[in-house]
Amino acid sequence: MSLAEVGDTMSSMSYRIVSKAQRARHGLLRLPHSDVKTPVFMPVGTQGTMKGVLPEQLIEMDCRILLCNTYHLGHRPGHELVKKAGGVHKMMNWPRSILTDSGGFQMVSLSKLMTLDEQGVNFESPHTGEMTLLTPEKSIEIQEDLGADIVMQLDHVVHVLTTGPIVEEAMERSVRWLDRCFETHERDDQALFPIIQGGLNLEIREKCVEEMSKRAKVGIAIGGLSGGESKDQFWRVVAKCCEMLDRTRPDLPRYVMGVGFAVDLVICSLLGADMFDCVYPTRTARFGTALVRDGGLLPLTQNQFKKDFRPIDDECECYTCKNHTRAYIHSIAGKEAVASSLVSIHNLQFQLQLMNRVRDAIDADRVEQFLNEFLEEQFPKRDVPQWVRDASEYMGYKLYRSEDPLAN
Repeated sequence: MSLAEVGDTMSSMSYRIVSKAQRARHGLLRLPHSDVKTPVFMPVGTQGTMKGVLPEQLIEMDCRILLCNTYHLGHRPGHELVKKAGGVHKMMNWPRSILTDSGGFQMVSLSKLMTLDEQGVNFESPHTGEMTLLTPEKSIEIQEDLGADIVMQLDHVVHVLTTGPIVEEAMERSVRWLDRCFETHERDDQALFPIIQGGLNLEIREKCVEEMSKRAKVGIAIGGLSGGESKDQFWRVVAKCCEMLDRTRPDLPRYVMGVGFAVDLVICSLLGADMFDCVYPTRTARFGTALVRDGGLLPLTQNQFKKDFRPIDDECECYTCKNHTRAYIHSIAGKEAVASSLVSIHNLQFQLQLMNRVRDAIDADRVEQFLNEFLEEQFPKRDVPQWVRDASEYMGYKLYRSEDPLAN
């Protein structure tokens, strides 16, 4: 697709809600390289590759969008080289949509290697030791060179458990930095998403939603979570942000950054969130653990699977489940790289299929029934966490008590 052709699609780059069930939304996000059904899980290909999985295999799963990392691609191979290669789509041979993060998360993950002021963030490269200044303008410049469909503002990220004046200061700086990002951003074939910050302080989150939603054009993100906070704190922040956005900008898809556990994906989707990303399915696969309906996790390295000739999941249609057994994967897990690839394929298919199930439940207006079925699968001992029960009650869904039969 030429830049002229992509530019022509910008006018139709949009989000529309297909169906709703209480707070949950099934939407369609139109982007230059693909239409994306939401709620959606976005696999993470940090450096322009999904570890052990080919683009063709992702397409076979009907993956419509994935995430790449601005900080890492900006260092290796370097955004200038990616631009010369024709952008990250062409470089990695991926014809569908890509979201790039801003590099801001590294303020937390590489906090020992950075300093920050109003101008931007100074990083010491963990690869070379070289100091790099990442400003809002530079983050946008790198992301424009990479050529993703969705780009993220550079925001001031503080650890989620941080308290005190710095939380509001970081939120206000994020708003100022968003304005600088918009001033710099020139490509009309990219959607620039603001990021809502504010830690675990709901009042600060409210202020940030007000400011960010005024500036947002195509979509918006909820950042600063999945960093060690309790699940009770986590869901309440997501709920508050979605609740406010329902009032201020219901037209925007809401991207909750860094979410990948199956239960989190379902609860956040039902709270009204639309987009998620995480390395969890592929990272877990590298340890030989598969994601499954029955009980959530299947640790295939354990000896109990040595003579188990069933597929990972009888109901799964992925390449791995069609062609290989638990026993085979057990025999090569931790020994052959192909084991990680096979489990990664299954885990990604599991996440994508889970989102299909959520959308189907929304379309059929049977979310409560789906939620109970899903929790019965994930928690066969009926030990549903209290935070899930609290979130479900907040949304008005009845969860059957552990001593009661589930819905027929």
